[in-house]
This record gives sequence, structure tokens and C-alpha cells, in this order.
Amino acid sequence: MAAPSVRWLWLTLAVVAADRASKYAVERLTDEGFRRTLVPKFADLVHSVNPGIAFGLLSESASKWISFLLVSSSTAVLFLLVWLLFAGHAGNAESQAGIALIAGGAAGNLLDRLLHGGVTDFLELHAGSFRWPAFNLADSAITIGAALIIFELLTGGKDASTARS
Repeated sequence: MAAPSVRWLWLTLAVVAADRASKYAVERLTDEGFRRTLVPKFADLVHSVNPGIAFGLLSESASKWISFLLVSSSTAVLFLLVWLLFAGHAGNAESQAGIALIAGGAAGNLLDRLLHGGVTDFLELHAGSFRWPAFNLADSAITIGAALIIFELLTGGKDASTARS
């Protein structure tokens, strides 16, 4: 019988599907470099491709080794996360959901790297002169997943039912 945390793999698959669908829409309906204001002075819909890692780091490197390293490390992390779920080592529900979200985001961005050589980003937030680097649904899933794991770590893994006793 599979570990109870395997049930969270549906969330991983849902993130990959939603991420790919949103990126496909942006890729098909806009040209790279596209920008349109969604919420004035707060959010823009953009179309950019990031061949590097978070915040555009390493995006200027033309080295094939960087691309190989990014694909290999993403693949290794993805396998580790899925193994944690299958082996039942994913902690409580918050961590299980967090790991599933991170795995889905990692898989979505990995798929982009394999298909396009870089990750398609399409949402950019800003306030005044500050601009947050463009991101996508996979990045959001990774961030939410990490927040869930941190929440469980900070609360000692106690859920609402054990906190009341």
C-alpha cells in the first residue's frame, strides 16, 4: 500500500497542467517582450523567457554546462521530492502539500527548460520604482509550497486538532 502522502501527487499534476496551460497561452497569444498593464501601478502581463535561474541569475551565460546543470539539478530535486511523498517522509499535511506544490512547480519549470531552453515568465509586480522580477504559476507554487513547509516547521507540525488539546 502506498504512503498516505502519495495522495498529494494530484496537486503536483494539477500545478504542472495549470502552469503549462498558462505558459502556452502567453507563448501563443503574445510575442516575447510583450507588456500590458493589468492593474495600474501594481501588475503587468509580460512575456519573457529566462534561461537562467531565479531573478534572471546566470541568464547571460551562453554556456551549455549551465543549461545542463540546471536541467540535471531540477531533475534530481524533482525525484527527491516525489520520493519523499512516496516513501512517506513528507511530514504532516502542510509539508505534504508544500512538497507537492514545489514538485509541481519544479516539474513545470523543468518542462519549460526542456521545451524552450528557458522558463517562460508572464507576471510582473511593481510598486513605485520597485519591480519584482517576472514570474509564473510554477514559481508561485514553489513559493507557496515553501511557505507551507516553513509554517509546519515553525508550528512544530501541530495541526488544529492537536493544538486544542
